[in-house]
Amino acid sequence: MQPFNTFEGLVCPIDRINVDTDQIIPKQFLKRVERQGFGQFLFYNWRFDQDGKKNPDFILNQPKYKGASILVARDNFGCGSSREHAPWALQDYGFKVIIAPSFADIFYNNCQKNGVLTVILDPRKVDRLIRASQEKSLKLTVSLENQVITGGFEEHFDIDPYKKKMLIQGLDEIAVTMSYEDEIAAFEKQRA
Repeated sequence: MQPFNTFEGLVCPIDRINVDTDQIIPKQFLKRVERQGFGQFLFYNWRFDQDGKKNPDFILNQPKYKGASILVARDNFGCGSSREHAPWALQDYGFKVIIAPSFADIFYNNCQKNGVLTVILDPRKVDRLIRASQEKSLKLTVSLENQVITGGFEEHFDIDPYKKKMLIQGLDEIAVTMSYEDEIAAFEKQRA
């Protein structure tokens, strides 16, 4: 994983509640075993029509959101199945931060385990971000170290200290385990 400290990006609003993981990455695209290549299928049923042509009305197909890397969504983002492919698709498409009033618990954790920062903000603050990003291009700076979002305003957010440390250091759970390789080897040698 890449270390995450401070990130600046363009906001794309998804003004919908209960966006589930099958909407994020439909089931027919889950055949891959590697983590890359899922971005092309992100929100597939919304981004494309039945003939595979881009739906010009969907937010990600609008030129003003090209290159967006911060997603702002409504309540219960990432509900549905526990597929880890959903964070992989968001990350592969280019999203580094997702801001919402609430997330499905498994999705929230899967994102952070894969290097995508999930930020919970009050629904009124999310509403202001969505409206502002619909009116004009909105760039935000997210400082994980200081737990602050700025962009003409300043909003503090909370995050579990352990998850914060892992994101800042760019570690997943396997990397954390491997950092204890010498101790594990010593234990296994002594146990034998």
